[in-house]
Amino acid sequence: MSFYDLWRQQDWDHLALTINAMTDSQVQRALAAPKLDWPGFLALISPAAAPYLEQMARRSQRLTRQRFGNTMGLYVPLYLSNLCANECDYCGFAMSNRIKRHTLTEQELDRELDAIKALGFDAILLVTGEHENKVGMDYFRQVLPRIKARFSTVMMEVQPLEAGHYGELRALGLDAVMVYQESYHRPTYGQHHLRGNKRDFRYRLETPDRLGEAGIDKIGIGALYGLANWRVEAAMVALHLDYLQRRYWRSRYSVSFPRLRPCTGGVEPVSPMGERELLQLICALRLFGPELELSLSTRESEHFRDNAMTLGPTNMSAGSSTRPGGYADPSEDLAQFSIDDVRSPDVVAQAVERAGLTPVWKDWDRALTGH
Repeated sequence: MSFYDLWRQQDWDHLALTINAMTDSQVQRALAAPKLDWPGFLALISPAAAPYLEQMARRSQRLTRQRFGNTMGLYVPLYLSNLCANECDYCGFAMSNRIKRHTLTEQELDRELDAIKALGFDAILLVTGEHENKVGMDYFRQVLPRIKARFSTVMMEVQPLEAGHYGELRALGLDAVMVYQESYHRPTYGQHHLRGNKRDFRYRLETPDRLGEAGIDKIGIGALYGLANWRVEAAMVALHLDYLQRRYWRSRYSVSFPRLRPCTGGVEPVSPMGERELLQLICALRLFGPELELSLSTRESEHFRDNAMTLGPTNMSAGSSTRPGGYADPSEDLAQFSIDDVRSPDVVAQAVERAGLTPVWKDWDRALTGH
């Protein structure tokens, strides 16, 4: 059994009706519950819960501080390549987009690592387009030890791999993998993933299962909000999370909240999620999973990040560049999408401190595991 079997038992339209039909009393019962279950989560992401946002935020803030203390983890994405063999109509790296393509050489990688270390980071997220032939396991085997030698925490957001490959990368120092389903609504998924291996909905949906089987320490999931009904997408993320935590209980889990952003050849969201709704989702997830890591990226505005950072998120990216080579040689070309919070890492760290939190530049210390 995998999550695919549980996903098949869900009826998307019925879920949408259930969430929209939630009542005030169901929201109040969910808020009064000592531990929020999945039906209660559906109540808290419903329109009926909107008037309770302040109450949700206070409880979310309290749970976050109890579990994570007054801290905020900071990390930075490193784009290794923008080569991609997929055609996704919302992504600037789509294979048909006429942009310059590049994969970092070892020398260019070293310059990027120097530039990122100078910014103060010790936790790094490696990102690529999805091109198995040119940016696949051979490339990862080549660069991962080089990067791990300089960073205590190395995360990846690349194409889905086999469990054996994840196990091999784990032995080379990989700590965490982020894999976003984009949409749990299969017709929508097919509509936006037009060519390439990413068209295989089931293979991507079962990727977190393979990560759990490989014993990856931290697994990140999420949906790209805006492609389909965001409330049902959120319900599926929570269901997926609950399944994974029960089955692969040795792993830690994180959830991110990417919303559609402008990009070359991009599409407009059919189910826009405003900032108030985003905060509602963050708070609902915190109540659903007090131990969850919740990540807020530079896709979001400075204003929103500064006001939301104490209410549930535990990690934030800062000073992000979404182009290969963008730290050692800043420019605007080759970017995957535009970011909103363009502040430097130091300025973001100062904002974190003003909020009463301590910025933490690493996620782990190799002395704890010996590697």
